[in-house]
Amino acid sequence: MKMEIDFIDETEKVTENDQNIIYDLLQFAAQKQELKGTVELSVTFVGNDRIQEINKEYRKKDQPTDVISFAMEELGEGEVELVGADMPRVLGDIIISIDKAEEQAKDYGHSYMRELGFLSVHGFLHLLGYDHLTKEEEEIMFSTQKQILDEFGLER
Repeated sequence: MKMEIDFIDETEKVTENDQNIIYDLLQFAAQKQELKGTVELSVTFVGNDRIQEINKEYRKKDQPTDVISFAMEELGEGEVELVGADMPRVLGDIIISIDKAEEQAKDYGHSYMRELGFLSVHGFLHLLGYDHLTKEEEEIMFSTQKQILDEFGLER
């Protein structure tokens, strides 16, 4: 398994070290999820204003949120799956509000890196099809997240 991650930091607040930790964490998560072949995704760091625009446009919620994922593998209406092409599997995009990550780290009483890691893994699992709309889905997704973060060493 090879995973390529494109980091875009619109805030210029995320250090290279922080990005390296998130890179290693997502590689670890991909191994835990037993992904195969070549996989690509992007992680974009934005501020509250930008994530609020995205949340309003795509989710009709006019407020900032902490993380939004856009999965590329969910086929939209009229889209056709490419089969047999030797192309990387493009999972999609994760957009994280650095402002929210900083706020929530303080609110939850853990490190900024733990919160950034949590949001990255949360977004990543959404790209893989996990969700938390029902109690059962939430239990599965949240326990998977916690296990990945704990085993990686980013416990609360």
